[in-house]
Amino acid sequence: MTSLIFRTATRYMFPPLLVFSVYVLLRGHHYPGGGFVGGLFAGSAFSLYALAFSVGEARGILRVDPRDITAAGLAIALLSGIPPLFSDAEFLTGTWWALPFMDLGTPLIFDLGVYFVVFGVLLTLVFSLGEEE
Repeated sequence: MTSLIFRTATRYMFPPLLVFSVYVLLRGHHYPGGGFVGGLFAGSAFSLYALAFSVGEARGILRVDPRDITAAGLAIALLSGIPPLFSDAEFLTGTWWALPFMDLGTPLIFDLGVYFVVFGVLLTLVFSLGEEE
């Protein structure tokens, strides 16, 4: 049984860790960070929750199998390489589109795929180890 302090701290730290993981993901194009580090932060938040409560409760909050998240991340990363092919560029060449509120590019889409892959692999590992008890 875990301590009341640890469980309470986890409840308060879980949402800020997830928000910070998205911040690190989006910040990664101009400063250090990106999909890998953001995925580690998100996976760490769910790992902390699984330690404080149980793997079953952490799976209940996630609602999706981590392996499906990993597969979706791989698909997103793969699809990020396709748009450059339409402009006679090589696969995975950075392509940018100017939107009214921001510039969207294939590097951000690739980072999003990496984010989901790292997040899914980390949770698959942590949940598998936590369920072996």
